[in-house]
Amino acid sequence: MRPELIQAAQLLQRNTPEAIEEAIGLLQNTVYSFSMKVCGHPEDAEDTMQEVLYRSLGHLAKIQDPQALAVWLYTVTRNRCWRMRRRPSRSPARNVSLDELMPDDAELGRLLQDAAESPEHSLLHAEQHQLLHRAVLQIPPALRMVLVLHDMEELSTEQVAQILDLQPGTVRVRLHRARLAVRKQMSLILDGAPSPSEVHGSEKSTGHKRPEACRDLFANLSEYLDGRVEPRTCDEMRAHIESCPSCVAFLRDLRAAIDRCRSMQVPCDPAIAPRLRSILTREYLRMLGLPVPEKYAATV
Repeated sequence: MRPELIQAAQLLQRNTPEAIEEAIGLLQNTVYSFSMKVCGHPEDAEDTMQEVLYRSLGHLAKIQDPQALAVWLYTVTRNRCWRMRRRPSRSPARNVSLDELMPDDAELGRLLQDAAESPEHSLLHAEQHQLLHRAVLQIPPALRMVLVLHDMEELSTEQVAQILDLQPGTVRVRLHRARLAVRKQMSLILDGAPSPSEVHGSEKSTGHKRPEACRDLFANLSEYLDGRVEPRTCDEMRAHIESCPSCVAFLRDLRAAIDRCRSMQVPCDPAIAPRLRSILTREYLRMLGLPVPEKYAATV
């Protein structure tokens, strides 16, 4: 869970105007950033942020546990954002198979090159985030939601399952597909190639299939990276990786994609946030029956 939510829950318990305003600012950024990552439209994200926080005021005073706050906030935001979201123009209508997400020989050849020669490493940090956001918006919505909640918003598998009303095992399967899909999409964007969902029938790549041991490893990489496989299985996977340069290169690239997702931030527009934060602080103080300082009372 993001530390901002823990801090916000602690600040709300102080019941002072300054602490409440700071807490609401943290919640603003959380709701706006999550909405942008999922739907990609600033107008939708702003509308969602405003409505969700207004609706949440009555619950904020009742929720003291940061985890309960996180589940409540993301559930309400997810429902609101998903109802009104505008479908990204290139968002795929179907899920792609694991075989389509596996790298072909040409891509593996590129991955085996020295990382310093990769075009991605010459990109500015801000440009990487822009391209990553494009890639996230181009993967199937059901996978995107799990990826954003788990890897970007730092929620646990159990919390994501509760928010999305799924079984934890389903969350893990979707998370792995989502990580593979966003890694593939990022690679295609950098190469200027069409996404797997844009290639149909005989136009699909017919590269050589990977060896069975590589395919088995590929299907369980997220569990391996997240430390969720049994020790014996982990040792077997590690032994294969150490003997397979292609799997080493792919694993490195997948880990980099996950790290990029975890570091991605989409801050709220500073020109919009202050006025809404002031209004919400005023309403929250009034709801609690606390004195409203003049600077909030004057807000229209």
